[in-house]
Amino acid sequence: MHLNDTRDIMADRQTVWAALMDPDVLKACVPGCQEMEGSAEDGFTAVVVQKVGPVKATFKGTVTLSDMNEPDSLRLSGEGKGGAAGFAKGGADVTLEEIEGGTRLTYDVDAKVGGKLAQLGSRIIDGFAKKMADQFFTRFQEAVEGPEDETEAPEAEETGGKKGWFKRLVKS
Repeated sequence: MHLNDTRDIMADRQTVWAALMDPDVLKACVPGCQEMEGSAEDGFTAVVVQKVGPVKATFKGTVTLSDMNEPDSLRLSGEGKGGAAGFAKGGADVTLEEIEGGTRLTYDVDAKVGGKLAQLGSRIIDGFAKKMADQFFTRFQEAVEGPEDETEAPEAEETGGKKGWFKRLVKS
């Protein structure tokens, strides 16, 4: 399965790059992520709980970053095993380009599944993969951008949202 898209993030390229390297940002952005440990240099280990159609599984896996060309591009590769549910593996080529007012993040994802997951059919799997990618990059954009107006920050905190928490952390 193959997915690609772009996101315009209203933050400088260095801030976006730093967020891609941060395990706390990645954990907050991966839907269903229970644990994320490690570093950009050594790779990350993760535990993710997901339900795909009738199959619910806990995936334990690794994420590695390679082909890093700071702050322009990198490759994220991951593999997770969900026991009887099967496995998922894939990678994403991510490029960052300066645009007026921020950074354009472009991703090109290639993923494969096996086991019970593969038996669900490509329509379910493709829809689920697109939803996961959209959720990840939406959450990533929100974590990095922050509110347009600083007076909105407390409001986001009160509603339980964490919009812009990474950008505020970097700026302080």
